Amino acid sequence: MKLKLSLFLFLILSTLGSSALGQKKAKHVIVLGFDGLGAYAIEKADMPNLKHIMKDGSYSLHVRTVLPSSSAVNWASMLMGTGPTMHGYTDWGSQTPEIPSAITTSNDRFPSIFTAIKKQKPKAKIGSVYSWGGIGYLLEKPILNYDFGMEGNELETQNKAIELIKNEKPEFLFVHFDQPDGAGHNAGHDSPGYYEELKNVDKRIGEIQNAIKEAGIENETLLMIVSDHGGIEKGHGGKSLMEIEVPWILKGPGVAKGKAITEPLIVYDLAPTVAFALGIKPEEVWRGKAAKSFFNK
Repeated sequence: MKLKLSLFLFLILSTLGSSALGQKKAKHVIVLGFDGLGAYAIEKADMPNLKHIMKDGSYSLHVRTVLPSSSAVNWASMLMGTGPTMHGYTDWGSQTPEIPSAITTSNDRFPSIFTAIKKQKPKAKIGSVYSWGGIGYLLEKPILNYDFGMEGNELETQNKAIELIKNEKPEFLFVHFDQPDGAGHNAGHDSPGYYEELKNVDKRIGEIQNAIKEAGIENETLLMIVSDHGGIEKGHGGKSLMEIEVPWILKGPGVAKGKAITEPLIVYDLAPTVAFALGIKPEEVWRGKAAKSFFNK
């Protein structure tokens, strides 16, 4: 009798544990990545769409980059859920790992959020649209349903993302915009020219929000707005807070409203957070953790 009771309790607890792990928050996750968007700029910027999302969702203005505070190394860390000494991409423009990746998939890439989704949901539609070609070197392209590089064209990037959202309704879409990084390098970070470009960034956010609504998936979509680094004067890559603090702004099912997150976060927490929202297991080699504080308990 005791053996049967123990077995019964074990089965019940196992079922509860597995359902809790696989309980998804969202059917779709769309990550908008804006290159060079420093957290320092958010409060001063004229960005009504972004600030409405902050009121309607949760946000942190103190997420930290990995070092150096540059592009490829940080986008890789976000998508791959770990830091540069594990995935191997170490510089602003890394095209191949300068350090051999600690582990690779059959497609010769460190396991990313794309890997995790496709492994556990083979029929899921996943992909990326990006306006900086450097993103393409980080992607495990053979498993993607969509891979669109729109080199230097922000409007084409926006429009392709809108097309995919409306027509395909992907389970996961990563959209990379190269601005306001260009404005930071040309006009200078925290300059009038930089803040002028942030108005365009805000318009892109608004257009993609509208596409999500028009696609009829707003109530089942987690929208994440993130960045790879900030900047100081006309550069970045260093250790100042203006360079290493970036925003995370989340809105969607299960996300707390109007909540400022105080939990310490680092950019490679992104992949586990996406996995958590979709109800899938994180890759064992990831070092990041799901930012559960953004979500209602």
